[in-house]
Amino acid sequence: VHFVESGGGMVQPGGTLTLFCEASGFPFGNYAMGWFRQAPGKDREFVAAVNWNGTNSYYADSVKGRFTVSRDNAKNTVSLQMTSLKPEDTAVYLCNAAGSARSNGKLIWGPEYDSWGQGTQVTVSS
Repeated sequence: VHFVESGGGMVQPGGTLTLFCEASGFPFGNYAMGWFRQAPGKDREFVAAVNWNGTNSYYADSVKGRFTVSRDNAKNTVSLQMTSLKPEDTAVYLCNAAGSARSNGKLIWGPEYDSWGQGTQVTVSS
């Protein structure tokens, strides 16, 4: 299982970035795909997920309305378009196949695999 993230950088608050992830080593089209992020000193957290065929997407409350996740099953890639970026979006962004479970009526997303890529750094600062 292999994930390669790219597209990060430094932007000012309110700016836009699009991240990309290339995945290999597993049946990509059979899995939901997710983006996760980890800020310094904080636990890794779920950001967004897209179902196996791209028809449904799911977002953390903190990014809803600002981020859009999509996938291309022909290329084994998943993207994350980020708009209206805030300083609190600063983190290393990582992708993984994603699984979900319901807890107290809420959908909880987590990674399917223990293997991670290096991630791509996003820094939002003026």
